Formats: sequence, C-alpha cells, structure tokens
Amino acid sequence: MNFIFLLIGLLLVIVLFQIFRSSEILGAATKKTSKLFEDGNNRYNAILGVIFLIGLIFSIFWYAIKEYKNYNLPIASEHAPDVELLFWVTMAITMSVFVVTQIVMFYFGYKYQYQEDRIAEYYTENNKLEIIWTIIPAIVLTVLIGWGLYKWNEVTGPAPADSEVIELVGYQFAWASRYPGDDNKLGSYNYKLTDVENIVGIDFSDSASLDDFMPREIHIPKGKPVLLKIRARDVIHSVYLPYFRAQMNAVPGMPTQLWFIPTKTTQEMREEMGNDNFNYEIICNKICGRAHFSMKQNLIVEEEWEYIKWKKSQDSWIKKNPDYFANFLKNNANDLAVLNNDYERN
Repeated sequence: MNFIFLLIGLLLVIVLFQIFRSSEILGAATKKTSKLFEDGNNRYNAILGVIFLIGLIFSIFWYAIKEYKNYNLPIASEHAPDVELLFWVTMAITMSVFVVTQIVMFYFGYKYQYQEDRIAEYYTENNKLEIIWTIIPAIVLTVLIGWGLYKWNEVTGPAPADSEVIELVGYQFAWASRYPGDDNKLGSYNYKLTDVENIVGIDFSDSASLDDFMPREIHIPKGKPVLLKIRARDVIHSVYLPYFRAQMNAVPGMPTQLWFIPTKTTQEMREEMGNDNFNYEIICNKICGRAHFSMKQNLIVEEEWEYIKWKKSQDSWIKKNPDYFANFLKNNANDLAVLNNDYERN
C-alpha cells in the first residue's frame, strides 16, 4: 500500500508539472510581445550565484581545516612522506584550478546577466588560447602522472631480498593471512584446493608449504621490509593501510603485491595518539558486498625481536589440521611419495 500511495503521489506530481508546462506554452503563444526573455528575478539570480560561490569556497576550506586531523593521519612507513608530498602537490594544483574556474564561471554569470539592449558578440575561435589551455594541463598532468608512476613502481616492484613475505587473501567478508615457516619460503597454492578448511588453497604437493602457518592476527616487524602477496577468492577487494599510505587491489585470478617498511610499532602509535585502544587495521577499500563495512583485520607492528619470538611460537597449518593433511596424503598417495618423505623428515 505504501508503494501504491508513493506511485500515486509521483503521478500527481508529473500531472501537475505537465499542466504547468502546458500553461507556460499557451501563455507564450498568446503573448502579443515579441520579447524572447522575460524574468523579473534575473538580477537576483545573478547575485545569488555570487553568494553561493562565496559560501561554497568558504565551506570547502572551513571543513578541510576543521577535519584535517581526521583525514590526515600520522605517518608510519618510510615511503609515506613521498606519497604525502605527491598528494598535497596534486591537491594544491587541482584546488587552485577549481577555485579559479568557479570564480570565472560565476563572475561571467553575474557580469553578463541578461539585458534587453545588450547584443552578444560572436566569438569564432582563438587558436592561441586553445593551445595554451591544452598544452599547460598536458604538461602538468604528465609531470604528476609520471611522478606518481615512479613512486607506484617503487612499492609494487621487486621487494628487498630480506623482506618478510606474507600472503594475504581477501574473501567475502574477511582477510586470511599465510606466513612461511622456518624455511622462510612461502609454499604454492592451488585454487582448486580451496574449501571450508583450506580457505587459501594451500598446495601440499609443494614441500615448502609444510611449515606454513596461518595466524588469527597479522604481525609485522618494525624497520624491516614487508612484502604482501595479495589474492582474492571471489570478487575484487582492496588492501588499504591508511597509516602506511599503502593500498593495492586484490583481484581474483590476478595476484598482486605491495611492500613497505613500517616505522612505528603499535605501542609507539598508541602513545603518539594518546589512545591505548589504537590498532592498525587492514581495511577493504572496495565496495565488495553487503558486509563490506565489516571487512577489517587488525595488524600489529612490533619490534623485530618481538616479531621473531611471535613467529617462533606459531604452529604450522598441518600441525593444527592433522586430519585434513592425512586425507590429503591419502587421496594423493601416488603423486606424493617425495612429499611424504619430506614430511616425516621434518
């Protein structure tokens, strides 16, 4: 019934609008004057346009200053200052252009408001002006894009040899992480092996997978490169680490990666922000479904010795899931003789 009433109301609005338009057309047809434009509010509209412009610019800068601390978060990685500089240079250029173009647009609306005795000038072309407003933006954009691409290639390219490697898999609506064990080599995966228990599809036919472990929370060391090898199981997600100024999409069927060097532990950030409950988070920055808002994962940054101690305390995935691994060996006995020997030896 609510939908029916809403539909009736909408139809009434449409009917009234059509009646109004019909009366306007009829009035214009029966007018004895030949004037093309008659509007007593013309000057008021021009003035209101200028007032709107002033209010708009004031509101933008007032809100940006007022909320500065909320969107300009503390920096916690080595490459973050470069990203901040690129961001603010881009913001300064684009905001300057925005303000200038809005002022010109509303000024023209006020200055050239309709006047009965004014005749418009027909301005055909100006090659010099067109070259200026084409070449200058092209140069500025080339510099900004080239600068951004250079920084992008740094954090998405090959990571340092001593990086801590962590696999991060996004799925609706959570993150799963996998670490290499004592061999410091992350094992292979196979999407065909993904199920309720083996949620990232660990492939145990690769002996490097035998000591891999999957913790409930993600730990990384301060001052050491961390390489995130990123995948998605279902739809596109996005690994977003705002305090590290790092973000990378997680795309099904297309592994991506991102590396950075943390500069502040979780405890140091808590002291800096005066918040004992602060935690770094991995946030999904793509609208990936109904529960997208809840797709968060705590990330703990600690001193390297603390990280090593935590890592040593973790049990491998197969140790926590012996029945699953036993079934895997049974179902693949003919192909896994070498793997079985490696397992017994380890």
